[in-house]
Order: sequence, then structure tokens, then C-alpha cells
Amino acid sequence: MTRAAELPPVAEQRMFTQAEFDRFGTLSGDRNPIHVDPAFAANTPFGATVAHGMLLFSALRALAARTWPGVALRQQDLMFPAPTYADEPVVLRLDPVAAEDGRSWRVTTRVVKPDGRLGVEGECVLVFPEER
Repeated sequence: MTRAAELPPVAEQRMFTQAEFDRFGTLSGDRNPIHVDPAFAANTPFGATVAHGMLLFSALRALAARTWPGVALRQQDLMFPAPTYADEPVVLRLDPVAAEDGRSWRVTTRVVKPDGRLGVEGECVLVFPEER
């Protein structure tokens, strides 16, 4: 089993596309034009389409699953302080904070924009599988 003291921070560069926004909208049923209609979104305060919050969360969750196979999500808190746009390079970050017990870890979850603002800011509790 991976011990809390052994968990390094994880970062991955990513750029979401309009096609991904469109596919996620179709899959989730969330076809809000702020996400999938560039002409509509251009006339909003955002000025362009923005990522679905759950698309960003899904990318963070997938990063955790690839990094720590078998890990389960017990809890997740999220805020979306700044919009994340299509074709904007971002960094997905998982920063281990503290061990909760022998198998659980509190981890900050962030999507960092090029200017340093956060597209996602949150914290989760991950549960690691027992040793076999």
C-alpha cells in the first residue's frame, strides 16, 4: 500500500478543446450554450465558451486514477473561481496534504490557468486499496 508520506504532488499539462466540450455536453445532457455554442458564448461576460465544471473534475479524477491505480474517491469539494476556456493550456494538479488514516489521504485538486488563476480549486479524500 502507498503510505501518505510517500505521495508526491502530481501535475499534468492539458488543453481542452471545443470538441471535448461538445462531446461532454452530449454525454452528460448539459447542452447549456455557454459550453457548446461559441456564437452565444461570445455575447456573454465570459466572451467564449467555458468548460463544464464536471469535465474538469473528471480530468482531475482520471489523473488520480492513472497515478494511483485502484484509488477510490470518498469525498470531493469543488469551486470554480475562474472560467476555463477551449484551447487554453492549463495544468491539472493533485497535491497531497495529509494522511487521514492508514489508507486515506486528503489531496488538493486544482486546475491552474496560464496566468496563475484557478479554474478549479478543491480538496478530496482518496482511499487507497489494501495491500494484497
